[in-house]
Amino acid sequence: MDLTETFEWVRNHSLYLCENLIIEDFSLQASEEVSPPKWHLAHTTWFFEQFILVPNDPSYEVKHPQFNFLFNSYYNSLGARTARNQRGLMSRPSVEEVKIYRAYVDGAMLKLIGRNNPEIDELVTLGLNHEQQHQELLITDLKYSLWFNPLNPSVMDIEEYVSESKSKWIAVEPGVYEIGYSGDQFCYDNELNPHKVYINDFAISSALVTNEEYIEFMNSGGYENPTYWHDEGWAWVKELEVKAPLYWENQEDTWFYYTLNGLKPIDLDSAVAHVNFYEASAFAAWKGLRLPTEFEWEVSQNQFDWGKRWEWTNSAYLPYPGFTVAPGAIGEYNGKFMINQMVLRGASVATSEGHSRPTYRNFFHPKYRWQFMGIRLAKSL
Repeated sequence: MDLTETFEWVRNHSLYLCENLIIEDFSLQASEEVSPPKWHLAHTTWFFEQFILVPNDPSYEVKHPQFNFLFNSYYNSLGARTARNQRGLMSRPSVEEVKIYRAYVDGAMLKLIGRNNPEIDELVTLGLNHEQQHQELLITDLKYSLWFNPLNPSVMDIEEYVSESKSKWIAVEPGVYEIGYSGDQFCYDNELNPHKVYINDFAISSALVTNEEYIEFMNSGGYENPTYWHDEGWAWVKELEVKAPLYWENQEDTWFYYTLNGLKPIDLDSAVAHVNFYEASAFAAWKGLRLPTEFEWEVSQNQFDWGKRWEWTNSAYLPYPGFTVAPGAIGEYNGKFMINQMVLRGASVATSEGHSRPTYRNFFHPKYRWQFMGIRLAKSL
């Protein structure tokens, strides 16, 4: 597809994800960490408007100046914005008005893309990848908000749980490996500056940890034994009285989990999901193993299947050698988050098509688990 076709496909996919929602669903926000579907639809549109149209198209007219306040996410240099925990309180503009806003911006964007300006096209590609990130967030945020409804609503089936193949150990030789993106396609700035790292010999599991394995950890008292946990993780367990992964509930000694396709019995053979870094690390410690570093994951990823779960690594989210923050508001995209975050690699069942790479560095605080986060084990040799 050319850029025009890609633009239309990505933009339409966001609307497609909302096809089965009722109007009331569009404003759901169950916590500060998640955003309503309506906000995602508007924010991704605002991104194209403020970062591409306003600076590059003198003829473009901003029809709704107040949208800059409503739909800015975290770009401090672009002015004041709605508090994150109040995004669900904005009953207006309506869903229909947001769709009209999307169409208005799309019309202007298609004219701009038609100019074939390489610098603008590069920004458009960034905007499309930004929207694909929000497509995944729209899915996972919606799941979290719907989970609080005792009716267990069914709004989409993305095959959240599929059986894992039998696990085996993959040995990797020690040596110097190149890490980072070196192609000529799109990547984020946090993947750039390929560099060499030395990696000791290790082995990595060919399969993700399954629900059955995780239940064994739970049944053995994994959530009651502090020796498996980081101190911060143990404090999290005790404060919230955590006993199982997010979305799990026990009914008459049988485990179920909520999915976007309704409440389902646990599939023992599929990969566990919605565990945070604390839980992933504790499980690994219980097994006498560990999580891979992000570098170990990258050098071995071509030897196993990945893409169903974002996989926790034991690497802090830090800049690669030579990383510099881009000038202007775009510079707020990645660099300012390089503190108190852990790296996840791979992709998930909610990741949009074409939005994954072996060098992709996702990152979240260790306490979060509302994404489709899973566990792949490693061991030193």
